[in-house]
Amino acid sequence: MFGDGIMSAIDFTMEIERVPDPHGDRVKVTYNGKFLPYKKW
Repeated sequence: MFGDGIMSAIDFTMEIERVPDPHGDRVKVTYNGKFLPYKKW
């Protein structure tokens, strides 16, 4: 979707949310960080 790259772990946020489900609660984890495109040297 974004091409070749990684997410920076230097400045990112993580949100954890409990989502109700009839078969048992689920966990939703969201990472929000800067996309760093792969660069050839």
